Amino acid sequence: MKYLLDTHILIWLLTEDHKVPKKVKTSIASSKNECFISIVSLWEISIKFSIGRLDLPINLEELDRIIVNSGYDYLAIKQSHIFQSAKLPFHHQDPFDRLIIGQAMDEKLQLISKDRHFSKYDVSLHPWN
Repeated sequence: MKYLLDTHILIWLLTEDHKVPKKVKTSIASSKNECFISIVSLWEISIKFSIGRLDLPINLEELDRIIVNSGYDYLAIKQSHIFQSAKLPFHHQDPFDRLIIGQAMDEKLQLISKDRHFSKYDVSLHPWN
């Protein structure tokens, strides 16, 4: 299976591991699965970090090293992702989340997120519990 991790999942795995259910962690850790981190997530984290809305125990360069060393692949933003996100109904106003949903749909990735708004879209979601 190929997964796309939502931004909060990445943050929780790094800082508050107890918030991620064991079943989800098992899927992410399995060598049979491939996990992607959207470059959108790194962008979102950098903005929240720089304006003081996110406190991380590491800097962004260290975060990048952890992502790469953990075996996650970055998913770049493509025009098709933007076009897909532009077609989405406005159940969710967050532009970062809308682009992540568009990426998951366009790339046919299963999205791992606890965001309740994501279930309103025609996107494949990993079961949370």
